[in-house]
Amino acid sequence: MQHKQDYIEMRLPASAEYVSLIRLTLSGVFSRVGASYDDIEDAKIAVSEAVTNAVKHAYKDDPEDVGMINLCFEIFDDKIKIIISDQGESFDYEETKAQLGPYQENENIDFLREGGLGLFLIESLMDEVTVDKKSGVTISMIKYIKKEQVRNDGERVEIS
Repeated sequence: MQHKQDYIEMRLPASAEYVSLIRLTLSGVFSRVGASYDDIEDAKIAVSEAVTNAVKHAYKDDPEDVGMINLCFEIFDDKIKIIISDQGESFDYEETKAQLGPYQENENIDFLREGGLGLFLIESLMDEVTVDKKSGVTISMIKYIKKEQVRNDGERVEIS
C-alpha cells in the first residue's frame, strides 16, 4: 500500500509568466524527497509543456478570460503524482496522439509535424500519464523517484 506523505496544491492564472514559478516549486518538491537531478529536469520539462498547453489552448476562445490552472503534487514514498487541470476548452487526446503517429529515427527534424510534440515529450519523460477531458483538461503524471547520493569523491550514485 502506498503511503501518501504530503499534498501540495497551487491555483494560478493561466499565464505564461507563472511557468517559471511552477518549475521552481516542482524543483523544490522533488529536491525535498531526494529525487535525482535527471528526474527533476525531466519532470520540469513535462510539467512546463502541460502548463504551456493550458496557457495556449484552454482559454483561447475568450481572450478576456485569463482562466486558472490548478496544480497538485501528491508525494508518496516512491513517487510523485502531478496533476494539472484547467476548466477551458478540451481536446481529444487519443485523436491528437493518433494524428502524430510514431516519429521515426530517419525523419528530418525540419519536417516534424506541427503540434502535439508537447504530448510526446510528456509521455517520454514521465513514467505514467493520463488525460481526462470531462470538464476542461486534467493531466496526471507520475514520476517514480530514484534517490541520489553523492559520494565523498563527488560521484553521483542512484539508490533505491
